[in-house]
Amino acid sequence: MPVFAANLTMMFNEWAFLDRFDAAADAGFAAVEYLFPYEAAPEAIAERLARNNLQQTLFNLPPGDWAAGERGIAALPGRFDALKADVERALDYAAATGVRRLHLMAGIADPHDEDASSCYRRSVTYAAGRLAEKGIDLLLEPINGRNMPGYFLNDFGTAERLIAECGLPNLKLQFDIYHRQIIHGDVAMALRRLLSITGHIQIASVPSRNEPDGEELNYPYLFGEIDRLGYDGFIGCEYIPRGQTLDGLGWFKPFARS
Repeated sequence: MPVFAANLTMMFNEWAFLDRFDAAADAGFAAVEYLFPYEAAPEAIAERLARNNLQQTLFNLPPGDWAAGERGIAALPGRFDALKADVERALDYAAATGVRRLHLMAGIADPHDEDASSCYRRSVTYAAGRLAEKGIDLLLEPINGRNMPGYFLNDFGTAERLIAECGLPNLKLQFDIYHRQIIHGDVAMALRRLLSITGHIQIASVPSRNEPDGEELNYPYLFGEIDRLGYDGFIGCEYIPRGQTLDGLGWFKPFARS
């Protein structure tokens, strides 16, 4: 049976960030993820995880200047020293939270630009190597251009080829079903083909990015397929509730921790 992680960036926004850990646990989640932890002290997050017997499944490495529009710096020439510092900062939080998967955002850059491509490969190789020293997987997530125009890694085939070419055992795909459906479609067949290199799965309805209980994807079927394929990782609920978070958890009740 799938194990779901509440995304505390998008869900439980009725609470302050640290209180979302308590709310997610009370709602029956055994695991959590979020985009970025860096505005809270790592010790404070660790305390909430321990208090609620929650597992930390994923967060992103620092994304650069988010407020200025940066969405990662891995593919940005001239930012390699900053990226190395960001890896160390993320590892401080990883040590506190016990997380075993970190996502590296590529940034806004032309995927056909040779300098950006070279910079991205260098960043990925470095970050994966550094994380491997701590037993942590590095994840690469293709993101659709509708939600994030100009994002460098906007194609699943590109991610698949890079993972194969690098040949690093801790370099994995972050398979966001929402992004996959918008970019390429063919979700079930892609899961069958790519699950062997997948380190994390995320979900949301398409096209609205709400609860996984309607619109154009049949999530009960996909959950069954993920089980059939033997996936033993976490499924992150990276969706925006239509209303109050708790009111939209009907779909989750069969999977809730008692």
